[in-house]
Amino acid sequence: GYQVYSISDQRKITEEGVIFRSHINGSKVLFTPENVMDTQRTIGADIIMAFDECTPYPATREYATNSMHTTHRWLDRCIKRFSETEPVYDHTQQLFPIIQGSVFEDLRLQSTEYCLSKDTDGIAIGGLSVGEPHEDMYRITDQICSIVPENKARYLMGVGTPSNILECIALGVDMFDCVMPTRNARNAMLFTKDGTMNMRNKKWENDYSAVDDEHTPRYSKAYLKHLFKAKEYLAAQIASEHNLRFYLWLVTEARAHILADTFVEWKNEMVKKLDKRL
Repeated sequence: GYQVYSISDQRKITEEGVIFRSHINGSKVLFTPENVMDTQRTIGADIIMAFDECTPYPATREYATNSMHTTHRWLDRCIKRFSETEPVYDHTQQLFPIIQGSVFEDLRLQSTEYCLSKDTDGIAIGGLSVGEPHEDMYRITDQICSIVPENKARYLMGVGTPSNILECIALGVDMFDCVMPTRNARNAMLFTKDGTMNMRNKKWENDYSAVDDEHTPRYSKAYLKHLFKAKEYLAAQIASEHNLRFYLWLVTEARAHILADTFVEWKNEMVKKLDKRL
C-alpha cells in the first residue's frame, strides 16, 4: 500500500486494484489483493501484509472514508486468497490487516473494529508518518493501541525517528519498519544516543575521535566526513551500518528497560537527547 502511495503520480486506483507504470520500461502493471498475497507467499514473508490504500495527508473526510472502505473490501479479498493458498516453504505465515482512517478518530475506531473482527494474530497501523504532525501520529497510535487486545501484535508502519519509536513503544507498539536509518545515512545523517550528527558539517573535519565508541569505533568522524566529501560509496555503507546498529541497540535497550520496569524514566531521558543536533 505504501508503495502505491509513494508513486501517486504514476498510478490509478480502481476497485480491482492499482494500475501503475513500470519505472523500468513503462509497461502497465496491475496489483490486486490476490496477486499481492501470491507474491508474499512466494517470497516467504513471515508476516504478510494485506493490500491497502495508504491514505495521504492531508485528506478530506470524504476521501479518508472512501479510502478506508476500499482497504476493508480489499482485506476481505486478501483473507480469502490467503486462506485458499498454502505456504510455499515450511514455515508459518501470518496475515496482518492494516488499519486506516487518516487522523479522524471515529474512522480509526471503525477501521480498528473491522480489522479486529477478522481475528488475526496481529494488526498493523497504516497511514501515519505521511506528513501529519507528530501530535496526530501519537494521538491516533494511542487510540488504536488502547483498543487492540494485548495478545495481538501491534505493528506501526513507516515509523520513524529514534524518539518516535520510543514514544510509540510507550503507547503500546511492538514492531516498526522504516527507511530512515539507511535513507538518512545516505544523506550523511547519523543517529547516536546523544543526538544526530550531520557528517558533512565542517566541525568534524579534524575530529579524529570515533564516530561512536560503541557502534562504530573503527572509523573517525574526520574520516567519515572525508568520505562523504569525496562522494565515496563507502561513506553511505559505513553510515548505514552505524544507523542500523544504533536502531538495534535502541530497541534492545527498550526491551531491557520494559522488563526491568524502568522504561518510562529511561525513555523520558533518552528522548531529551535523541532530538539534539550535535
